[in-house]
Amino acid sequence: MIPLPLSTIAEITEGTVHGGPPDAVVRGPVIVDSRAAEPGALFAALPGERADGHDFAPAALAAGAAGVLAQRPVDGPAVLVRDVREALGRLARGVLERLPDTTVAAVTGSAGKTSTKDLIAQVVGRTGPTVFPPGSFNNEIGLPLTVLRADSGTRHLVLEMGARGIGHIAYLTGIARPDVGVVLNVGTAHVGEFGGREMIAKAKGEMVEALTPEGTAVLNADDPLVSAMASRTVATVVTFGRSPDATVRAVDETLDERGRARFTLVTPEGSAPVALRLHGSHAVPNALAAAAAARAAGVATAGIAAALSEAEPVSRWRMEVTETADGVTVVNDAYNANPDSTRAAVDVLVHMARGRRAWAVLGEMAELGDSSAAEHAKIGEHVARSGVAGLIVVGANAAAMAEGAARATSWTGECVQVDDVGAAVAALSERLAPRDVVLVKGSRVAGLERVAEGVLSGRRGAGATAPADGGPGDAEAAR
Repeated sequence: MIPLPLSTIAEITEGTVHGGPPDAVVRGPVIVDSRAAEPGALFAALPGERADGHDFAPAALAAGAAGVLAQRPVDGPAVLVRDVREALGRLARGVLERLPDTTVAAVTGSAGKTSTKDLIAQVVGRTGPTVFPPGSFNNEIGLPLTVLRADSGTRHLVLEMGARGIGHIAYLTGIARPDVGVVLNVGTAHVGEFGGREMIAKAKGEMVEALTPEGTAVLNADDPLVSAMASRTVATVVTFGRSPDATVRAVDETLDERGRARFTLVTPEGSAPVALRLHGSHAVPNALAAAAAARAAGVATAGIAAALSEAEPVSRWRMEVTETADGVTVVNDAYNANPDSTRAAVDVLVHMARGRRAWAVLGEMAELGDSSAAEHAKIGEHVARSGVAGLIVVGANAAAMAEGAARATSWTGECVQVDDVGAAVAALSERLAPRDVVLVKGSRVAGLERVAEGVLSGRRGAGATAPADGGPGDAEAAR
C-alpha cells in the first residue's frame, strides 16, 4: 500500500479520525486478521456473525498497527466509518486512483477464474512488478485487500471478480475499473442463486460494461452467451478459444500421458508452441484467455507462450497432483465444483489413468437450486460411462450421483455412498492399490480436500500439499 496519513484515509472513506493523531501514517498492509498485524499496518475491524473484528483491535495495535478502520471507537487511533466493508472498497478505489501507471486486468466467469488469474499474473509478471490475490479473494472484502497491496511500483494488478447475483460485479468494478476485462464462460455454477444461465450472463457481462473505450474486453469465442457480450461494451473486443474465428486460439492440441495440454498458440502477430504444466484439456481455454489478456497488456506472442509453458499451479486444491511412494496418484481438485468443471475433471482422471484403475470421490455441487438432483445424477452417469473402477459419493446432498451411476447398466465398477469425509477416507483406503489414480472433487462446503489429505497421510512417502491460502481474518473466520 502507498503511505497515507489517517486524515487522508478518513477523507477517502468519508470517515473521521478518532483516538489518535490525524498525521499518523499507515505504511504497512491493510489487514483483516489481527495476527497479521505489523508496524504501520491498518487493521479493518470487520463485524462478523459469530465474532467482531473490533474485539481484536487491541491486539492489532499492540503489534504495531498504525490505526484501525472501525465502526465504533476502539482504544487507540482509528478512522471511524459507517460501514467497514464499504470503507474498504472506498479506500481501495482511492489508492488505485493514485496509481495511474498500474494496468488492471480482471477475470470473471462461472469456472476457471482463479486458474486464469494465476496464469495472467505469471505471464505479465515477467514484464514488471505484479500484484494478484492468493486463492479466490474475489468478493467485496478480498478484492479491496488485493488492490490495497499495490504501491507506486506496481505495474500490473490482476484481479478475480466473483458474483452471487446481479450487481455484484458492477460493485467490484466500481472499486477497480479494469483496463482489461476477461469473461471466461457462462456455466451452471450458482445457477440456483441466479435463476438461470441468462441471468448469470447478465451478471458476468457487468465486467465488460465497466470498460472504457480505451479498455479491452477479452471474450470466449466458444461460448455464445459470452461472445454476445461484445454488444454490451464500448471497449475493443478480443476473442479467444478453439474457434478458427477467435483472435487468440489454439491449434494442434494434444494431451500427454499425465493429461497436460500441448498446443500451438496463434495470435494475429504470429504463433508459438505451448506445453502447459497444468492438467486437463479444460486448462487450454484458461491459457488462451490469459494469452489474450497478456497480449492486450503488451506482451509479445513468443513471451506469452514461454511464460505459459513455465507457469505452475499457484492456488491450492485445483487439479493438485501428488504421487505417493507406492505409485498412487491423487488429484486434489476439491476447492470447488459445478457440473461443467466436474465433468472436465473426470475426463482428466480417465485420461491420466489409462491402463490403471481410476477412482472418483465426489461430493456436493452446491447452489444448483431446483436442478440440483438432476445435475448430480448426470454426473454420476457420466462417471459410470467413463469406465472408472469406482465412484465414492460423499454426503446426502450428492446422493443423486449414485442414482445416476446406476443408469449406466453396462458399468462393472463399484459405487459406494458414504455420509462424510471420514467414511470416504476409510472406504477409499480399503480399496486403493499401488498405481491407482484418485480424483477428489466437490464444492467448498463439502470439505473434500480432507479426503485427499487423509489418503496421502496414510500412504508411505506421500508428497506434501501446497501451502494454504491466506485466511479471511478474525471476524470472517468465525462465520
